[in-house]
Amino acid sequence: MASHRRPKPPTRTRVSVLTALATAAVALSSQSAMAAPDKPSKDEVKSKVDALYEESEQATEKFNGAKERQDQLEKEISQLQDRVARGQDELNSLRNTLGSMATAQYRGGGLDQSVLLLLSDDPDGYLDKASTLQQLSGKQVEAISKIQAKQRSLAQQRQEATGKLADLEAVRKELAEKKSAAQAKLADAQALLNTLTADERSQLKSDAAKDGQAAADAAGGGAKGGAVKGSGRAGAALAAAITQKGDRYHMGDTGPDSWDCSGLTQWAYGQAGVDISRTTYTQANDGTRIGMSELQPGDLVFFYSDLHHVGLYAGNGQVFHASNPTGGVRYEAMKNMPFQFGVRVG
Repeated sequence: MASHRRPKPPTRTRVSVLTALATAAVALSSQSAMAAPDKPSKDEVKSKVDALYEESEQATEKFNGAKERQDQLEKEISQLQDRVARGQDELNSLRNTLGSMATAQYRGGGLDQSVLLLLSDDPDGYLDKASTLQQLSGKQVEAISKIQAKQRSLAQQRQEATGKLADLEAVRKELAEKKSAAQAKLADAQALLNTLTADERSQLKSDAAKDGQAAADAAGGGAKGGAVKGSGRAGAALAAAITQKGDRYHMGDTGPDSWDCSGLTQWAYGQAGVDISRTTYTQANDGTRIGMSELQPGDLVFFYSDLHHVGLYAGNGQVFHASNPTGGVRYEAMKNMPFQFGVRVG
């Protein structure tokens, strides 16, 4: 008869080991799940990348504004420095004239003590005394008055230049910050794109190209994206812009082979003989604001509530613009972006 032994109950040590192993398995499983999140789909990546492109463009337009202020300040400072240099030469000439008068007076019978003081480095305090003027000839008084006026003018110009130099330093700091912010967003976007396969990235570009061609056809640009007919300077600006179709988008660029949105519109209107400002925020005030129903080919069209994007109306609900690093310079349906208003220039 077979013997039936009751199984030995597990020892406390064995239970502890088994429990520890089970806990470790759960922890490893949890860590594995956390370490390998689901890969975002192509459409999810595109959505996030588009949002980053918008944020980058906001920073880019602020960068453009700071760059414009920097260029203007540098021009004004240069002009001030030239004026100061010329003024100093004029002051030196006036002092030489007064010196010649003093020399003549000395040869004619002695040099008045008041003239000696006036020829010193700081005659202004002395001239404030009325008794001094009474001891000078009319020509000497006139010469000293000119010297005083020139000294005051130079002091004011130097003070103005000093203030502008401080402003320039602040603008340069802002410029660096905006550029860094824009580049950081673009780097984040590129990092997201790098999570896609080569085929998926190629598909995104292909989709953008197809959308652009569909928009070109809708605008009447034809299979080759030819110029949409417009009238006047607005039409000429649109025709000029379309010659850049297929160029790259790049922050801060104004051509000839890469552009940002406001750089393209400024250049296009320049080709039509019209000067408009550099940034979207200022271009919004370069003409008369109009609604969607009033748009004509070549009118400026602005998007997003903060107006950080601009293009040229291309007809039939389409815009021609420097879109983003993926799409480049192309046609696009206006419904893809939140339209705010149009601007008719001139």
